[in-house]
Amino acid sequence: MPQYDKMTYRRCGKSGLALPGISLGLWHNFGGVDRFENGRDLVIRAFELGITHFDLANNYGPPPGSAEETFGRILKEDLHGYRDQLIISTKAGYEMWPGPYGDGGSRKYLLASLDQSLARLGLEYVDVFYHHRPDSETPIEESMMALDQAVRMGKALYVGLSNYSAEATKRAVEILQSLGTPYLLHQPQYSMFDRWIEDGLLDTLSETGMGCIVFSPLAQGLLSDKYLSGIPDSSRAANKHGFLQRDAVTSERMRQVENLNGIALNRGQTLAQMALAWVLRHPQVTSALVGASSVRQIEENVAALDTLNFSSDELGSIDQILQGN
Repeated sequence: MPQYDKMTYRRCGKSGLALPGISLGLWHNFGGVDRFENGRDLVIRAFELGITHFDLANNYGPPPGSAEETFGRILKEDLHGYRDQLIISTKAGYEMWPGPYGDGGSRKYLLASLDQSLARLGLEYVDVFYHHRPDSETPIEESMMALDQAVRMGKALYVGLSNYSAEATKRAVEILQSLGTPYLLHQPQYSMFDRWIEDGLLDTLSETGMGCIVFSPLAQGLLSDKYLSGIPDSSRAANKHGFLQRDAVTSERMRQVENLNGIALNRGQTLAQMALAWVLRHPQVTSALVGASSVRQIEENVAALDTLNFSSDELGSIDQILQGN
Protein backbone atom coordinates (compact mmCIF):
# COMPACT_ATOMS: atom_id res chain seq x y z
CA MET A 1 0.00 0.00 0.00
CA PRO A 2 2.60 2.66 0.92
CA GLN A 3 4.89 3.98 -1.83
CA TYR A 4 8.06 3.90 0.25
CA ASP A 5 10.33 4.45 -2.73
CA LYS A 6 8.73 7.85 -3.38
CA MET A 7 9.19 9.18 0.16
CA THR A 8 12.34 10.65 1.70
CA TYR A 9 13.16 9.22 5.13
CA ARG A 10 15.58 10.85 7.55
CA ARG A 11 17.37 9.37 10.53
CA CYS A 12 15.99 10.80 13.77
CA GLY A 13 18.93 12.32 15.63
CA LYS A 14 21.34 9.63 16.77
CA SER A 15 18.63 6.98 17.00
CA GLY A 16 18.06 4.03 14.71
CA LEU A 17 14.62 5.31 13.71
CA ALA A 18 13.86 7.11 10.45
CA LEU A 19 10.88 9.39 9.90
CA PRO A 20 9.33 10.56 6.64
CA GLY A 21 10.35 14.06 5.57
CA ILE A 22 6.67 14.99 5.78
CA SER A 23 4.54 13.75 8.70
CA LEU A 24 0.81 14.22 9.20
CA GLY A 25 -0.51 15.99 12.27
CA LEU A 26 -4.09 15.57 13.47
CA TRP A 27 -4.30 18.88 15.36
CA HIS A 28 -7.07 20.13 13.07
CA ASN A 29 -9.75 18.49 10.88
CA PHE A 30 -9.95 15.18 12.78
CA GLY A 31 -12.15 16.17 15.71
CA GLY A 32 -15.70 15.26 16.55
CA VAL A 33 -16.86 18.45 14.82
CA ASP A 34 -15.27 17.31 11.55
CA ARG A 35 -16.47 14.87 8.91
CA PHE A 36 -15.02 11.43 9.62
CA GLU A 37 -14.90 10.36 5.95
CA ASN A 38 -12.64 13.29 5.10
CA GLY A 39 -10.27 12.43 7.93
CA ARG A 40 -10.15 8.82 6.76
CA ASP A 41 -9.32 9.91 3.20
CA LEU A 42 -6.51 12.13 4.47
CA VAL A 43 -4.88 9.41 6.56
CA ILE A 44 -5.14 6.71 3.90
CA ARG A 45 -3.77 8.93 1.14
CA ALA A 46 -0.92 10.08 3.38
CA PHE A 47 0.01 6.47 4.09
CA GLU A 48 -0.19 5.61 0.39
CA LEU A 49 2.36 8.38 -0.26
CA GLY A 50 4.79 6.93 2.28
CA ILE A 51 3.87 9.09 5.27
CA THR A 52 4.30 6.62 8.10
CA HIS A 53 4.23 9.05 11.02
CA PHE A 54 0.95 10.32 12.47
CA ASP A 55 1.05 12.82 15.32
CA LEU A 56 -1.66 13.35 17.95
CA ALA A 57 -2.18 14.73 21.44
CA ASN A 58 -4.68 14.01 24.17
CA ASN A 59 -6.44 17.36 23.68
CA TYR A 60 -6.69 17.38 19.88
CA GLY A 61 -10.24 17.76 18.59
CA PRO A 62 -12.45 19.52 19.31
CA PRO A 63 -13.76 18.20 21.59
CA PRO A 64 -10.55 17.11 23.36
CA GLY A 65 -9.78 13.45 22.76
CA SER A 66 -11.87 13.14 19.62
CA ALA A 67 -8.91 13.21 17.20
CA GLU A 68 -7.49 10.14 18.93
CA GLU A 69 -10.88 8.48 18.68
CA THR A 70 -11.05 9.29 14.97
CA PHE A 71 -7.58 7.90 14.33
CA GLY A 72 -8.31 4.85 16.45
CA ARG A 73 -11.34 4.10 14.28
CA ILE A 74 -9.26 4.48 11.10
CA LEU A 75 -6.65 2.14 12.54
CA LYS A 76 -9.27 -0.47 13.35
CA GLU A 77 -11.30 -0.24 10.15
CA ASP A 78 -8.67 0.58 7.50
CA LEU A 79 -5.10 0.14 8.78
CA HIS A 80 -5.42 -2.76 11.21
CA GLY A 81 -2.82 -4.83 9.38
CA TYR A 82 -0.20 -2.07 9.21
CA ARG A 83 0.62 -1.25 12.84
CA ASP A 84 4.26 -2.25 12.51
CA GLN A 85 4.64 0.12 9.55
CA LEU A 86 3.35 3.13 11.48
CA ILE A 87 4.91 5.62 13.88
CA ILE A 88 2.12 6.93 16.13
CA SER A 89 2.77 9.65 18.67
CA THR A 90 0.68 11.39 21.29
CA LYS A 91 1.24 13.99 24.01
CA ALA A 92 0.04 15.25 27.37
CA GLY A 93 0.65 18.59 29.03
CA TYR A 94 -2.26 20.89 28.33
CA GLU A 95 -5.60 20.89 30.14
CA MET A 96 -7.51 17.71 29.38
CA TRP A 97 -10.06 17.20 32.16
CA PRO A 98 -11.35 19.26 35.13
CA GLY A 99 -9.70 19.35 38.51
CA PRO A 100 -6.10 19.43 39.74
CA TYR A 101 -4.97 16.23 37.98
CA GLY A 102 -5.93 16.97 34.37
CA ASP A 103 -3.16 19.35 33.36
CA GLY A 104 0.56 20.04 33.70
CA GLY A 105 3.46 17.66 34.18
CA SER A 106 2.83 15.52 37.24
CA ARG A 107 3.39 11.78 37.13
CA LYS A 108 -0.29 11.37 38.07
CA TYR A 109 -1.51 13.38 35.07
CA LEU A 110 0.96 12.18 32.44
CA LEU A 111 0.49 8.46 33.06
CA ALA A 112 -3.28 8.71 33.47
CA SER A 113 -3.50 10.69 30.25
CA LEU A 114 -1.42 8.13 28.39
CA ASP A 115 -3.75 5.34 29.53
CA GLN A 116 -6.73 7.34 28.29
CA SER A 117 -5.02 8.03 24.96
CA LEU A 118 -4.25 4.36 24.43
CA ALA A 119 -7.89 3.49 25.13
CA ARG A 120 -9.12 6.04 22.59
CA LEU A 121 -6.60 4.86 20.01
CA GLY A 122 -7.27 1.19 20.68
CA LEU A 123 -3.54 0.52 21.09
CA GLU A 124 -1.30 -1.20 23.61
CA TYR A 125 1.51 1.31 23.04
CA VAL A 126 2.43 4.45 21.13
CA ASP A 127 5.76 4.86 19.42
CA VAL A 128 6.44 8.28 20.94
CA PHE A 129 4.95 9.85 24.07
CA TYR A 130 5.68 13.55 24.56
CA HIS A 131 5.46 15.95 27.41
CA HIS A 132 3.57 18.64 25.50
CA ARG A 133 4.99 21.63 27.41
CA PRO A 134 7.11 22.32 30.48
CA ASP A 135 5.22 22.85 33.72
CA SER A 136 6.66 25.47 36.07
CA GLU A 137 4.75 23.98 39.02
CA THR A 138 6.16 20.46 38.60
CA PRO A 139 9.84 19.54 39.04
CA ILE A 140 11.25 18.58 35.66
CA GLU A 141 12.64 15.44 37.30
CA GLU A 142 9.10 14.25 38.05
CA SER A 143 7.91 14.79 34.47
CA MET A 144 10.92 13.00 33.01
CA MET A 145 10.54 10.09 35.43
CA ALA A 146 6.93 9.75 34.28
CA LEU A 147 8.08 9.55 30.65
CA ASP A 148 10.65 6.95 31.66
CA GLN A 149 7.99 4.92 33.45
CA ALA A 150 5.77 4.98 30.34
CA VAL A 151 8.57 3.24 28.42
CA ARG A 152 9.31 0.75 31.21
CA MET A 153 5.63 -0.17 31.36
CA GLY A 154 5.66 -0.93 27.63
CA LYS A 155 3.22 1.86 26.80
CA ALA A 156 5.69 3.90 24.70
CA LEU A 157 8.78 2.97 22.72
CA TYR A 158 10.38 6.42 22.85
CA VAL A 159 9.73 9.72 24.59
CA GLY A 160 9.81 13.28 23.36
CA LEU A 161 9.58 16.93 24.39
CA SER A 162 7.51 19.71 22.87
CA ASN A 163 7.72 23.47 23.40
CA TYR A 164 10.79 23.16 25.66
CA SER A 165 13.44 25.89 25.56
CA ALA A 166 17.06 25.02 24.78
CA GLU A 167 17.99 25.28 28.46
CA ALA A 168 15.05 23.15 29.64
CA THR A 169 15.82 20.61 26.90
CA LYS A 170 19.40 20.23 28.13
CA ARG A 171 18.22 19.58 31.68
CA ALA A 172 15.51 17.15 30.54
CA VAL A 173 17.99 15.18 28.44
CA GLU A 174 20.45 14.98 31.36
CA ILE A 175 17.72 13.35 33.44
CA LEU A 176 16.57 11.02 30.68
CA GLN A 177 20.15 9.96 29.99
CA SER A 178 20.69 9.17 33.67
CA LEU A 179 17.55 7.03 33.63
CA GLY A 180 18.48 5.27 30.40
CA THR A 181 15.30 6.48 28.72
CA PRO A 182 15.16 6.37 24.88
CA TYR A 183 14.56 10.07 24.18
CA LEU A 184 13.89 10.61 20.49
CA LEU A 185 12.30 13.86 19.40
CA HIS A 186 11.79 17.50 20.16
CA GLN A 187 8.70 19.06 18.59
CA PRO A 188 8.94 22.88 18.40
CA GLN A 189 7.02 25.41 16.36
CA TYR A 190 9.12 26.62 13.43
CA SER A 191 8.46 28.45 10.20
CA MET A 192 9.70 31.45 8.24
CA PHE A 193 7.50 33.56 10.50
CA ASP A 194 8.65 31.97 13.78
CA ARG A 195 12.39 31.28 13.90
CA TRP A 196 13.01 31.00 17.64
CA ILE A 197 14.63 27.56 17.45
CA GLU A 198 17.57 29.03 15.51
CA ASP A 199 18.65 30.80 18.72
CA GLY A 200 20.17 27.83 20.50
CA LEU A 201 17.67 24.98 20.31
CA LEU A 202 18.91 23.49 17.04
CA ASP A 203 22.45 23.44 18.43
CA THR A 204 21.21 21.81 21.62
CA LEU A 205 19.46 19.09 19.64
CA SER A 206 22.67 18.39 17.71
CA GLU A 207 24.62 18.16 20.96
CA THR A 208 22.12 15.86 22.66
CA GLY A 209 21.40 13.67 19.63
CA MET A 210 17.66 14.37 19.58
CA GLY A 211 15.75 14.51 16.35
CA CYS A 212 13.53 17.47 15.54
CA ILE A 213 10.05 17.49 14.04
CA VAL A 214 8.69 20.99 13.54
CA PHE A 215 5.02 21.90 13.78
CA SER A 216 3.21 24.75 11.98
CA PRO A 217 5.88 25.01 9.23
CA LEU A 218 3.24 26.74 7.07
CA ALA A 219 2.27 29.14 9.88
CA GLN A 220 -1.24 27.67 10.03
CA GLY A 221 -1.62 28.13 6.27
CA LEU A 222 -0.35 31.71 6.00
CA LEU A 223 2.69 30.41 4.12
CA SER A 224 0.59 29.21 1.21
CA ASP A 225 -1.34 30.82 -1.61
CA LYS A 226 -4.59 30.33 0.32
CA TYR A 227 -4.83 33.91 1.63
CA LEU A 228 -3.43 35.85 -1.32
CA SER A 229 -6.92 36.92 -2.38
CA GLY A 230 -8.49 37.28 1.06
CA ILE A 231 -9.76 34.84 3.70
CA PRO A 232 -11.61 31.88 2.14
CA ASP A 233 -14.68 30.61 3.96
CA SER A 234 -13.12 27.15 4.22
CA SER A 235 -9.79 28.35 5.71
CA ARG A 236 -8.52 28.05 9.28
CA ALA A 237 -8.73 31.83 9.76
CA ALA A 238 -12.46 31.63 8.98
CA ASN A 239 -13.03 28.66 11.30
CA LYS A 240 -14.05 29.60 14.84
CA HIS A 241 -12.48 26.34 16.07
CA GLY A 242 -9.13 27.10 14.41
CA PHE A 243 -5.90 28.33 15.98
CA LEU A 244 -5.25 30.96 13.31
CA GLN A 245 -7.35 34.08 13.82
CA ARG A 246 -8.43 36.66 11.26
CA ASP A 247 -6.35 39.41 12.85
CA ALA A 248 -3.17 37.49 12.01
CA VAL A 249 -3.83 38.00 8.29
CA THR A 250 -2.49 41.57 8.21
CA SER A 251 -1.65 43.67 5.15
CA GLU A 252 2.04 43.70 6.13
CA ARG A 253 2.11 39.93 6.49
CA MET A 254 0.36 39.47 3.18
CA ARG A 255 2.96 41.67 1.42
CA GLN A 256 5.60 39.29 2.74
CA VAL A 257 3.56 36.32 1.55
CA GLU A 258 3.22 37.82 -1.93
CA ASN A 259 6.98 38.43 -2.19
CA LEU A 260 7.79 34.95 -0.91
CA ASN A 261 5.33 33.51 -3.39
CA GLY A 262 7.29 35.16 -6.20
CA ILE A 263 10.48 33.37 -5.11
CA ALA A 264 8.62 30.07 -4.87
CA LEU A 265 7.23 30.42 -8.39
CA ASN A 266 10.73 31.09 -9.73
CA ARG A 267 11.83 27.85 -8.05
CA GLY A 268 9.00 25.95 -9.71
CA GLN A 269 7.25 25.39 -6.38
CA THR A 270 4.15 26.57 -4.63
CA LEU A 271 4.73 28.78 -1.60
CA ALA A 272 3.72 25.94 0.72
CA GLN A 273 6.28 23.64 -0.90
CA MET A 274 9.04 26.24 -0.57
CA ALA A 275 8.12 26.88 3.08
CA LEU A 276 8.43 23.17 3.83
CA ALA A 277 11.73 22.90 1.96
CA TRP A 278 12.99 25.93 3.90
CA VAL A 279 12.47 24.31 7.32
CA LEU A 280 13.87 21.00 6.08
CA ARG A 281 17.08 22.66 4.90
CA HIS A 282 18.47 22.25 8.41
CA PRO A 283 20.22 18.90 8.88
CA GLN A 284 18.86 18.83 12.46
CA VAL A 285 15.24 18.89 11.24
CA THR A 286 14.09 15.32 10.74
CA SER A 287 10.54 15.96 9.56
CA ALA A 288 8.01 18.72 8.92
CA LEU A 289 4.66 18.12 10.57
CA VAL A 290 1.79 19.30 8.38
CA GLY A 291 -1.94 19.48 8.77
CA ALA A 292 -4.36 19.13 5.90
CA SER A 293 -8.01 19.53 5.05
CA SER A 294 -7.82 17.92 1.60
CA VAL A 295 -5.98 15.12 -0.15
CA ARG A 296 -4.67 17.65 -2.65
CA GLN A 297 -2.84 19.49 0.14
CA ILE A 298 -1.10 16.31 1.27
CA GLU A 299 0.00 15.52 -2.27
CA GLU A 300 1.29 19.07 -2.72
CA ASN A 301 3.21 18.94 0.54
CA VAL A 302 4.88 15.63 -0.23
CA ALA A 303 5.98 17.00 -3.60
CA ALA A 304 8.01 19.63 -1.71
CA LEU A 305 10.58 16.89 -1.09
CA ASP A 306 11.46 16.92 -4.79
CA THR A 307 13.23 20.31 -4.45
CA LEU A 308 14.92 20.87 -1.11
CA ASN A 309 18.05 22.78 -2.12
CA PHE A 310 18.31 26.58 -1.98
CA SER A 311 20.86 28.86 -3.57
CA SER A 312 22.56 31.45 -1.37
CA ASP A 313 20.78 34.17 -3.36
CA GLU A 314 17.39 32.61 -2.66
CA LEU A 315 18.09 32.34 1.07
CA GLY A 316 19.34 35.93 1.13
CA SER A 317 16.22 37.19 -0.63
CA ILE A 318 13.98 35.27 1.76
CA ASP A 319 15.78 36.77 4.76
CA GLN A 320 15.39 40.27 3.34
CA ILE A 321 11.66 39.77 2.90
CA LEU A 322 11.26 38.38 6.42
CA GLN A 323 13.20 41.31 7.85
CA GLY A 324 10.87 43.74 6.09
CA ASN A 325 13.43 44.99 3.58
